[in-house]
Amino acid sequence: MSLEEIRNSIQYVQQGDYLVPDLKVPPQPERSLGKYGLMRLKYLEEHRQITYNNLLLTGELTAHLHEVDEAANNRLEQLMPELAKAAGATEQLKAEDMMKWVGLMNNCVSAYRTAERNRTDPLGTCI
Repeated sequence: MSLEEIRNSIQYVQQGDYLVPDLKVPPQPERSLGKYGLMRLKYLEEHRQITYNNLLLTGELTAHLHEVDEAANNRLEQLMPELAKAAGATEQLKAEDMMKWVGLMNNCVSAYRTAERNRTDPLGTCI
């Protein structure tokens, strides 16, 4: 597509003495974002403004955020049994001392979240 074709395909709106491009963001599906999707949104807005604007203007932002959220949650589900095993949070402990088991599981989730933020291996930090 040539530059002339691109110029001809853009609609303009008269505002005072100026012609302003009539750019509209495509409609986004109405789905709520999870924790990791919101974290990615904040990161893009604060540190990757060009990527954020490109995703927003092409209508791909919501899909990207949901993809990131789903991937992070899937990774947590896959790693949780390994993290629990490394921490010693067994079914036997759950039956004997529920509060200790809950504390160990919370430590595992916290270790995962810290590892995700720092991009490190969560199995090395769960104890």
